[in-house]
Amino acid sequence: MLRVEVVRVHYDSARALHGVTLEVGAGQIVCLIGRNGAGKTTTLKAIMGLAPVFSGEIAFLGQRIDGKPAHQIARLGLGYVPEDRRVFRSLTVEENVRVAAQIGNRSASARTVRDALEMFPDLIPKSKQAAGNLSGGQQQMLAIARAVATKPRLLLLDEPTEGLSPSLVQSIRTGIMEGRARGMSILLVEQNLNLALAVGDVLYVLSRGAVAFRGTTSELRAQPDVIAEHLGVGRVKELPR
Repeated sequence: MLRVEVVRVHYDSARALHGVTLEVGAGQIVCLIGRNGAGKTTTLKAIMGLAPVFSGEIAFLGQRIDGKPAHQIARLGLGYVPEDRRVFRSLTVEENVRVAAQIGNRSASARTVRDALEMFPDLIPKSKQAAGNLSGGQQQMLAIARAVATKPRLLLLDEPTEGLSPSLVQSIRTGIMEGRARGMSILLVEQNLNLALAVGDVLYVLSRGAVAFRGTTSELRAQPDVIAEHLGVGRVKELPR
């Protein structure tokens, strides 16, 4: 579905990505993990046309998309939730989702809005509240529901659980799994290694702008040296899939 091939990104004289290669298959959850500053967010921005690709290729559904503007890439079926959420604080929860749904389809139905909100049941009783009155975790759920309302084929999530309590992390995790059950592929940037291991089909470890590891959950668990060196984690918890 998505192919990123030897992509390099430079910011002025600083090199952010050094030939990153990764793939996302149909129906997969692919996790991109690494320390702060490893290049994870830059990778998502490069895919979405928000960071300049110096060299390499990015293709979605067989069509090359590097060099295209972000709005054209989004219309091809990519949804993107940045780590700063960016909800419309003065609009209600329902209005936030409806606005997003109508971007791709001006006649988007109320059912489309309900389907998106039902990924996170905690949002339903708050549908008439202003988004600015939600907690940080609830705003994160809303940001994801808003992206889902555009009916993407591939959903890119940047650090959706950062700073959230364990109960809210579980809610985000449930929503991610529901998204896959609805037929979406997901590329998840995540610092929570335990969550990534619990939901990911394929994991990429990014270190200093390059891929240091690619493999399944079991393959990464079998390489504690990789986890310790590139992720700074000594012990990994077992979470049910």
